[in-house]
Amino acid sequence: MRISRTLATAALASLALTGAAVAPAQAAGSAVLTTGSPTGPAVAVGDVLSANLVSGTYATFYSSASGTSGIKCATSSFSATVTANPAAPGSAVERLDTQTFGSCTSNVIGVTGVKSITVTNLPYTNTVSDAPGNPVQLTPGAAGAMGTTVVLNTILGSISCNYQNSTGINGTTSNTGNTIGFTSQPFALASGPSLCFSTGYFSATYGQVVDITAPGQPVLFVN
Repeated sequence: MRISRTLATAALASLALTGAAVAPAQAAGSAVLTTGSPTGPAVAVGDVLSANLVSGTYATFYSSASGTSGIKCATSSFSATVTANPAAPGSAVERLDTQTFGSCTSNVIGVTGVKSITVTNLPYTNTVSDAPGNPVQLTPGAAGAMGTTVVLNTILGSISCNYQNSTGINGTTSNTGNTIGFTSQPFALASGPSLCFSTGYFSATYGQVVDITAPGQPVLFVN
């Protein structure tokens, strides 16, 4: 009888230890941002997320929300640091640290090439919600309005078009393809010659978004 009690006690202790080991992973799966699957480990605060454009797509800066006149870039990428990742339902928060554009062309009359596109006043704040539609809001940081400086080569020389957005832009995420995207989000011309269009509408879809800090760089899910 004493041996039976001892074995039972050991079994219960082993079960308790096993439960303690499993509990963090279960809690992690309930976070707004997880990796690998919707029930995967929670993304740790301080982890860096990164993505390029979805293959075969462009980042665009067009002169109207529905038109195709302006600039398109074949390459673009971003990196963002997770600053808050609460239990779902809720909103996670990221700090957009870098965003780059390359291989850009323009179909604007008088423009012979795109010299550079630079995102200014970084970092920005990116709030990722698991509400219906998986909305995202990218808003200015402490440095001031969100800005983009476009340098164009023209038949008369190089010009700079400086665009700003002081209120933020809206996007969505999707677990299908692990993407984050923005469609026709407006930036107003802050300075530049008449060849610069008065409003630049930004569209881009990035994916797969991965956690480059975590082992194996797993894909990101929003729950």
